[in-house]
Amino acid sequence: MASKQPSPIFFYILLAAAIVLMAMVIRPLGTALLLAAVLAGVLFPLQKRLTRWFRWRGVAAGALVLGVVLVILGPLAALSAVAVSETTQGITYVRDTLRSEGVIGLVHKLPPRLQSLATSAWARFAPKSSGSPDEAMAQQLNARTGGMAAMATTVAAWTGSFLFQSAMMLIALYFLLIDGPALIKWLDGVVPLRHGEFRELLEQFRAVSKAVIVSSAITAAIQAIAALVGFWIAKVPLALFFAGLTFVLAFVPAVGASSVSLLAAALLYFTGHPYMALFLAIWGLVVVGLIDNVVKPFLVSGGMEMHGAIVFFALIGGLAAFGAVGLIIGPLVASFFITLMRMYKRDYKGGTT
Repeated sequence: MASKQPSPIFFYILLAAAIVLMAMVIRPLGTALLLAAVLAGVLFPLQKRLTRWFRWRGVAAGALVLGVVLVILGPLAALSAVAVSETTQGITYVRDTLRSEGVIGLVHKLPPRLQSLATSAWARFAPKSSGSPDEAMAQQLNARTGGMAAMATTVAAWTGSFLFQSAMMLIALYFLLIDGPALIKWLDGVVPLRHGEFRELLEQFRAVSKAVIVSSAITAAIQAIAALVGFWIAKVPLALFFAGLTFVLAFVPAVGASSVSLLAAALLYFTGHPYMALFLAIWGLVVVGLIDNVVKPFLVSGGMEMHGAIVFFALIGGLAAFGAVGLIIGPLVASFFITLMRMYKRDYKGGTT
């Protein structure tokens, strides 16, 4: 008697449930895993060279992960150290001045353009009190202690989340560099596509990832150099620090590289250099700001078979739909769609690409 065959419908139900559950498991780490896959695809040729050199895939992958940590976290740590040091010194100076000379003494130490503004602001927003201005300032600081504590908690939570996602990304990158070929071979055997089609999609994924990362780094470097030229012309103090901050913020779409030039322009204006401030603001918006809109789509389209207009709208649409990581997801989705259309025309309709 022949054994009863299982129902394919029930199997498909189980498969759909497994896919949904797996998506729920991966979702909290989606950004970290995506970045790890992108970096693994870009770094895998170098991984093969280092493996031939070290003769151990684990050692080669560890060296690449360490390099990623040094290249990405090193500059961020240096900039953060400078920012924290300057902020701490500023807070200490304000506190000591308030203790020794009071609010009036602190106002008198401000640049002339800020003295009248600070005096009028204090007169308008200071609480009505029978005490002295110094006592009123102490009341204000005490009243805002809770808000400052809540802000500190928020910053600490964001920092913890960032460190966790970064750690997960580095761990996933390490294992993808080691076991990437085996994973690709397994997926090529189980994915319901014709032989070679899955690897073709992965090759497009690698090409787009490399184009996006390289173009973003080159664009950020060009923007930092352009901003540095503007800082030197305007004689901005700590020009190299502001240029480094420009390079880092160039990767943050919500902020952008030109925001650093605008911040430096505001500092110049309030310190009594209005013409240099105007020059730097125009320089930041026109020169530094437009580089991202002109250079990046050109560089991305040059690294893959995609029209520059499609790349531009893929970047903007991905940013609007997925946030900062959309700068990678947008071109990947567009390339995925175009590649599937080419494969369909070639393999299922008998046309040419």
